[in-house]
Amino acid sequence: MKKIVVKIGSSVIAPKGKIDANLLGRIVRDALKVEKKGYRVVFVSSGAIACGLNMLKFRRKPHDTHSLMAIASLGQIALMDTYAEKLKKHKRRTAQILLTWDDFDNRKRFVNARQTIDKLLSMGVVAVINENDAVSSEEIRFGDNDRLSALVGDLIGAQELIMLSDVEGLLEGNKLVKQVSCIDNKVFSLARKEDKMYTAGGMFTKLEAAKIATSSGIKTVIASGRAKEVISRIVAGEALGTCFLPVEEVGKARKRWIAFSKKIKGKIYIDEGAKEAIVNKGKSLLSVGIIKIEGQFGKGDGVQVLDEEANILGCGITHYSSDELRDLKGKRFEKEIIHRDNFVKG
Repeated sequence: MKKIVVKIGSSVIAPKGKIDANLLGRIVRDALKVEKKGYRVVFVSSGAIACGLNMLKFRRKPHDTHSLMAIASLGQIALMDTYAEKLKKHKRRTAQILLTWDDFDNRKRFVNARQTIDKLLSMGVVAVINENDAVSSEEIRFGDNDRLSALVGDLIGAQELIMLSDVEGLLEGNKLVKQVSCIDNKVFSLARKEDKMYTAGGMFTKLEAAKIATSSGIKTVIASGRAKEVISRIVAGEALGTCFLPVEEVGKARKRWIAFSKKIKGKIYIDEGAKEAIVNKGKSLLSVGIIKIEGQFGKGDGVQVLDEEANILGCGITHYSSDELRDLKGKRFEKEIIHRDNFVKG
């Protein structure tokens, strides 16, 4: 079963805070057209905060986190009602899945989420996923659902991620960049800063999401959500928007989970000997090579590993808490602090 994640931005689904029900209906119809060709589509949908702002007739978006959480919980109902209505016209059911970053950080919850989505797809139910804004502040504070859509793509083993936006794609000046094979600093420099009332993301967060998705072997396209039959045309191979090509060598699933889904709770600085061992020789990190600890973290948390000059070497899962490591650093201790299977080079 081939899977496609379609992320719909607030600027597409709810311009100026009001749901564009007609456009959503066209997107749903287009997605179901693709499903007839053997694909299964999972939606990652923004719009809850925008809808809530409109319902309350707010002229400006509040800055405090809890107001945004309350507004999102109100707007989420209107958003899902519209999805359910549009899908019902095609005799299809929809399911709402609200996720937080903790659902990706915790391996057991990560697996549970994947199995739930797979079961819904096998039942012929269309899943609509959103950040659980009512309890999670990170998406509200740092970005839109772009990163979430990439993580969902990796979670379910999608072949393609399509991010629908209010722009045609990535622009270099006034010219559309049609294809990107490597998302490097030059590509990130093309992202324009955006300050919008009803949206939280922008091109920079979309590029970050594309980097995660392509590193997971997922072809990614950023295109205009208002283009006619945009999903089916992209799936058919038409060159719409900006296409980001997946990497040729995809890391193991657990390594990708560590690299992209684990929250970084602290930092571990190591000396040159330890750097040589874990980066070039594929060894585990031992306490004797640790020179400094930053942050407060527990056993099983994600940490960054840096060298003496603060260059990021990678990230991993620590077997000991920050308090324990402060006592152990620089000392000879036989057990691994970060096992080589739990370390991902940066």
